[in-house]
Amino acid sequence: MNILMISDVYFPRVNGVSTSIATVRSALHKSGHRTLLLAPQYPDCSQPEADIIRIPARYLCFDPEDRVMRLRPLLQHLHTLQPARFDIVHIHTPFQAHRAGIHFARQHGLPVVETYHTFFEEYFHHYLPLLPRSWLRLAAREVSRRLENHLDGLIVPSPSIEQALRRYGIRIPIRIIPTGLNLTEFTPGDKKRFCHRHGLESHRPTLVYIGRVAHEKNIGFLLDVVNRVRDRLPDVLLIVAGEGPATKELQRRTTRLRLTDNVAFIGYQQRGQQLWDCYAAGDIFVFASKTETQGLVLLEALALGVPVIATGELGAQDMLKDCGGALLVPSDVADFAAQTLRLLCDPKLRRVLGENARMDASHWSIEQTTAGLVAYYASLIEGGDSPGTPLTNRGSCAEKKKS
Repeated sequence: MNILMISDVYFPRVNGVSTSIATVRSALHKSGHRTLLLAPQYPDCSQPEADIIRIPARYLCFDPEDRVMRLRPLLQHLHTLQPARFDIVHIHTPFQAHRAGIHFARQHGLPVVETYHTFFEEYFHHYLPLLPRSWLRLAAREVSRRLENHLDGLIVPSPSIEQALRRYGIRIPIRIIPTGLNLTEFTPGDKKRFCHRHGLESHRPTLVYIGRVAHEKNIGFLLDVVNRVRDRLPDVLLIVAGEGPATKELQRRTTRLRLTDNVAFIGYQQRGQQLWDCYAAGDIFVFASKTETQGLVLLEALALGVPVIATGELGAQDMLKDCGGALLVPSDVADFAAQTLRLLCDPKLRRVLGENARMDASHWSIEQTTAGLVAYYASLIEGGDSPGTPLTNRGSCAEKKKS
């Protein structure tokens, strides 16, 4: 099977969408399928890449990390492709990629599917703060409804996102296909090695957050949690690993809360052993985002045997529900801090959760999720699907354990 993929975001831009695309493409290639990806040109990606075409792109004034492909060059590149080479078009972002992908698919009679990676309803207000939040939510819903209903199929990573999109009025077939993990790439991390590298004390009770340092990730909530935990454990440390537009504001807030000795902003960590060491540095992986469609970092923490405490929101709740290696808590600072203290003060409980975490992660292999994706591609190519039918029974850890 040959798949044409189009996305307005990809590496070197680091986020969950880029990771998901790269993971899925690699798994598809290993199973004998081929992909061609059209993605934005970034200033620091000048080397040729196999099966990737870089399209000239422009900055986004409200989010300078991102780019949007220029429509004319994108359409020109699509015009040079031989449509007979492809069986299906897979879109990954609802911007120029969506517009051009729909055009190409309809022009050449190809089925077209899109993955809904980002829950824009709870996203836009962080980047357009001058507009009323209620307006932006309505706009996100309306835009999603108009765009997605032109597709042949829609992929979502969790049941909560499917339910939200159905409430929008999206009528096309939806399949629940999360991004899996390449479990073979994870090797044990080393806390002492990580702490030595960053000048940190390895004996301290440590919390880790890994991901974009962005407003929608609700990292300020974690600072408030640390502020409470510090009353009982004065040497508690929160490691914030990643980069993003909220970094400076969060650093200022850390200073205002007098948490500079309790919070370390360490920047981006290279995927591989450097990142695995960062996960291993945490006694607990903490996560408070309210906008996740899935939350791949949660799965990665589980795969490395790190207990997780997360707020039960959207895709994170679907993924971690009844997981033996995770605690889901309300989006309340006092409750989150209480559970964090409980776990930090109980090494035996942490060991049990860590062992369970690895077992939980074993159910999320990329081979299984990719097989589901290929089956969905085939159903669309053959012209048949039923609206809203989950492809796999992957709504929660409890459901996986039953199977």
